[in-house]
Amino acid sequence: MNYMPTPGSLAPTPTLAVLGFKRQLVYHLHFWAFVAVAPLVLVQWQQGHELLAGLLVLFCVNALLVIAFLRFRQTYFLKGRLFPLLAVVCAAYSTSINGHAGLYWSYPAATALFFLLPLREAIASNVVFVVIMAVVSFVKFPEADFWRITFSLGLTCLFAMIFAWLVGKLQQELTRLATTDPLTGCLNRTQLSDILNSHIQMRERYERVSSLILIDLDYFKTINDQWGHLAGDRVLTEMARRLRKRLRESDQLFRIGGEEFMIVLPETRQKDADSLAHQLLSSISARPFLDDISLTASASVAEVSQGETWSIWLKRADQALYEAKSRGRNQVVTAPRPIHSQEQGQAPARDDASDPVSG
Repeated sequence: MNYMPTPGSLAPTPTLAVLGFKRQLVYHLHFWAFVAVAPLVLVQWQQGHELLAGLLVLFCVNALLVIAFLRFRQTYFLKGRLFPLLAVVCAAYSTSINGHAGLYWSYPAATALFFLLPLREAIASNVVFVVIMAVVSFVKFPEADFWRITFSLGLTCLFAMIFAWLVGKLQQELTRLATTDPLTGCLNRTQLSDILNSHIQMRERYERVSSLILIDLDYFKTINDQWGHLAGDRVLTEMARRLRKRLRESDQLFRIGGEEFMIVLPETRQKDADSLAHQLLSSISARPFLDDISLTASASVAEVSQGETWSIWLKRADQALYEAKSRGRNQVVTAPRPIHSQEQGQAPARDDASDPVSG
């Protein structure tokens, strides 16, 4: 999967979009670090600092490897672990032999760590960085300069940490807003294919079966026509709340249409999903919504079959839901298994399934 989208291209999901931007940030930081540091190799070599020149060569090689791995293999070489190590060593050694000329490079290096590493690793790396630079400054410079350098470098790290933390929180919030339905808080269609594909992979690799349930409120349009759209929104919110009360933490609830919901049930056979679907329909019809609006719902159940795609899996469930509607609504219809699965001798759901859905 390509995590380096080309300019103007759109990532298939918000999660991949965020990941793609992170990879581009890593790519550009290493590229410009290489551009800035490469000329210094010759400068330090000409000045007789062969060891520092060698360290800078290693820094440049690491930057090129990161760039190459991101570009051609879509992976982060050693997850950026060499950058903080080489940055600390180069900045500290350069400061010890070049004085202030080497010190200046510690500030961009410390800032870059917060964009190249996970936040906790970046904080730990910068604590070590500041301590080492403080020791070098104490030995190399007058006491007044030592305090200025230590506090200015520490404040630079603090400000960069706060900015990186806020950017991370912003990314999480934007991803949440992009992947959930604002009215009900359910997941929306943006991650539908990824989640269903993950369950298909578990089926193919480890024989771990998952099922899904589609639920559609019956005659929902009459609610909007008779009581107004505000009442309809309140009904949908209450609907999502009732469904969640019957689900496990591992189950995933989607709103995939106006009044249509989908539940993905990991580690669940079709028989157990069918039992849960009946329980859910009973909880919907058991008591009125908003005190005086009585509703029923129709549902379908489909267990993932070997060799099918997520769209076929969902289509089977959708066809079964249509069948439930055509039979008179307020009932559950189980989707038939694909013909190729039956021909391969796939056994039906067992009565002694070991992963029943909790009520």
